[in-house]
Amino acid sequence: MAKIALAIHGGAGTILKSEMTAELEKEYRGGLENALRTGWDILSKNGSSLDAVEAAVVELENFPLFNAGRGSVFTHEGKNELDASIMDGKNLRAGAVAFVKNVKNPVKLARLVMEKTEHIMLGGEGANEFARQMNVEFAPDEYFFTEHRYLQLMKAIKANRIQLDHADEMENDTENPKSKIQNPKSLGTVGAVACDSNGNLAAATSTGGMTNKKFGRIGDTPIIGAGTYAENATCAVSCTGHGEFFMLGATAFDVSARMKYKNLSLEEAAQETINYQTEIGGEGGLIAVDKLGNIALPFNSDGMYRGFIQADGMITISIYRN
Repeated sequence: MAKIALAIHGGAGTILKSEMTAELEKEYRGGLENALRTGWDILSKNGSSLDAVEAAVVELENFPLFNAGRGSVFTHEGKNELDASIMDGKNLRAGAVAFVKNVKNPVKLARLVMEKTEHIMLGGEGANEFARQMNVEFAPDEYFFTEHRYLQLMKAIKANRIQLDHADEMENDTENPKSKIQNPKSLGTVGAVACDSNGNLAAATSTGGMTNKKFGRIGDTPIIGAGTYAENATCAVSCTGHGEFFMLGATAFDVSARMKYKNLSLEEAAQETINYQTEIGGEGGLIAVDKLGNIALPFNSDGMYRGFIQADGMITISIYRN
């Protein structure tokens, strides 16, 4: 039997202990631990890695402090547009949805795309219509609303900027047009990767995108190979970061490719991939697991909400760099 393992993330960026209250940190850790325990309960009973990552991400989507599902950031129009993806490393099958609305758990819909259609990605109203046909659970706008997300939107509109989750709220630099898309400070995508007792790998990722985003912007999360990837021969990966750069780097697949073509270990490949993101100006991190149950969680930001459990059953949760 393979060594089972599970890792999750809830975003990366400028996450400083000096700016975190003890109460808020406790809430974040509790949300991460709940997701880990949910996924681990499946793996420890010889369940599949696919079921485990889906279940873990559902718990993260339901937790209002992370930018996915409930508590997602608002678009310019004051709406929540949700993206998610999932991939099965056993057969290289994947499913994804982009800018869906009012779907309570987008990762569940992504799995249905994988299992019930001949497609990989559905978007917009078509994805919502598919969700209705599949009897997926919907929720009203009020379910997704959180006050701190709405205040983020108001500040972003006032400053005429698009920002990633919990971005530094400095005023827009009018001398630098690129400042309308600020450097990410805390990137609220959530994700999970797992290895089950049969050595099968899976990955899932979910996000609410960018505050004040316009024109149906899509980041790396629903793009297979950019934000999510799984292949039994190499690894399973879920990314969190500035999506435009993670798309440019085909970041999730890049870890797998470095293992396959350079014969690197999981740790070496994952770190090289994040090093490349640093070179091209991307900020964020990733979580990855291989078929031996090894885990890697590299990032180039000040912190990343993350946690993992390996075969010994011990829970490890971290937020800051050190």
